[in-house]
Amino acid sequence: MLNPATPIEKNPTYSRCADFDHPAIYQLTEPVDHAEEPTWDERKNMLYYVDMIAGGIYSYNYETSEVNSIHLDGAVAPVIPSEHDENLLIVGLNQAVLALEWDGTNQIGRQKVLANISQEFPTSRVNEGKADKEGRLWIGTTGTADSSGTMTPNAGIVYKITKESLDRPTVEIAPVNISNGLAWNAANDKFYYVDSLSFQIAQYDYDNELGTISNRQVAFDMHDYPEITGQPDGMTIDEDDNLWVAMYYGGVVLKINPTERALLQVIGLPARDITSTMWGGPNLDILFVTSSRLSLTDEEKLYYPAAGSLFAITNLKTKGRPVFNVDLIESI
Repeated sequence: MLNPATPIEKNPTYSRCADFDHPAIYQLTEPVDHAEEPTWDERKNMLYYVDMIAGGIYSYNYETSEVNSIHLDGAVAPVIPSEHDENLLIVGLNQAVLALEWDGTNQIGRQKVLANISQEFPTSRVNEGKADKEGRLWIGTTGTADSSGTMTPNAGIVYKITKESLDRPTVEIAPVNISNGLAWNAANDKFYYVDSLSFQIAQYDYDNELGTISNRQVAFDMHDYPEITGQPDGMTIDEDDNLWVAMYYGGVVLKINPTERALLQVIGLPARDITSTMWGGPNLDILFVTSSRLSLTDEEKLYYPAAGSLFAITNLKTKGRPVFNVDLIESI
């Protein structure tokens, strides 16, 4: 469980005197290079996340604070529990989607490749994914950066994968640059999506029965807020349909009302590169936040020693909704 003796309060908007109405920030883990893709499993009171480029899959046990990990050969994202087996995870690996057995504690079990994606872009890789209400997997890819740090443009795709389409994943959005955050509203008739280099949050009409999107609009545009630096990355949504967006290079999480295109709150964290967000905890009122140190210089790592850690933010006066699991396979 969270240790209330170790809060980290780095938000410059916090009062200098005690003010218990403000969010409290906790560093939960030691840093990894590029923590990403937090996913809450309410069956185990456990949070999964990845060290994406290094191939690490991590579990954080909410009750004991124990952290365990396994490693795969390549870039991993996302990691999502299976609907039918709490010890079966659906994982993106390089240009594939696989099922693997892991209980979050012991050694990895059997593995099985379920689908291959992004074959038309040989240097692309998985980057973000979530399950919708029906257990379909939505997974996005990204191009990779060259030695100068320049990203290959338009080398990413967003796919939808179902039980019936394992051998032919459906292209839903193409092309994209860096496929990132995905979320659905409570009514399940809107789908929100981030292509980081667009500096926008897109909104689509969503047909849950068909699992299709249409009518793209801009729900939020970072260009309207030049005082906020960075790129939108991963995101989640709360019970009031507000988005909580991680800002890479920005050091903050943004609370956004996409209906009003309004910025409601900015929360600073002790890391420059914030990668993703996810509601969790027994009451779904803890915002888990991942971060990266991958792009930091040695000097910047000294300035941001907690970069790459998993954080938790409490006292946000809202909560999330139950997380959907993937329904692609019952067992290996």
